[in-house]
Amino acid sequence: MTIAPDNARQGGASHRFRVMRDFVQSMDDTLPGKFEVTKEGIVHDMMAPVGPHELTTVHLRRRLEKTMPEEIVAHTGEPDVEDASAGIMRRPDMMVIAMADMDVPGSFDPRTLIAAIEVVSRSNPDNDWVAKMRDYPLIGIPVYAVFDPRTGTGAVLTDIHATPDGPRYATRKDFLYGEDVTIADWTISTENLPRYEPEGEQTS
Repeated sequence: MTIAPDNARQGGASHRFRVMRDFVQSMDDTLPGKFEVTKEGIVHDMMAPVGPHELTTVHLRRRLEKTMPEEIVAHTGEPDVEDASAGIMRRPDMMVIAMADMDVPGSFDPRTLIAAIEVVSRSNPDNDWVAKMRDYPLIGIPVYAVFDPRTGTGAVLTDIHATPDGPRYATRKDFLYGEDVTIADWTISTENLPRYEPEGEQTS
């Protein structure tokens, strides 16, 4: 769901972004889900806090960190990545980043990320497959990897290039769960990643 506070609808782009950013920060720990700022407004993703989404993140983090040097981490959680000039504030499910680049006040600079990784939300898949695929090259994140527990598929997007609509990823490599996938300089297995249950199916 995309929303915008009424007082964000007036004034310039920088004022609008500041108002929405302040609103998002005031909502932290108040309502369930994740709030992010895009050019269209505030995205509220009512994701489940546990289950296949979170377990996928755990598996990916562990597999990546086994292959990476100690100074690089697969970080989950806060803070956001923010580019005020682009009017975008996002919080990837996972950020591959050097520990030295984490030692900053406030939000991370998106251009210091090595990669952003998202696990597709069942409640709002277009946020990961459409909106973030547009936003991440705009703010300079060089690699974007998407894992989709709905379908057991994913994609890695790289090579930012200029287009009439702004920076976009030029290269997309799709994969199926079970295949090896390369994210930046590191290759991991996607074997046995969890899947969402079919809609309406109940577990005993």
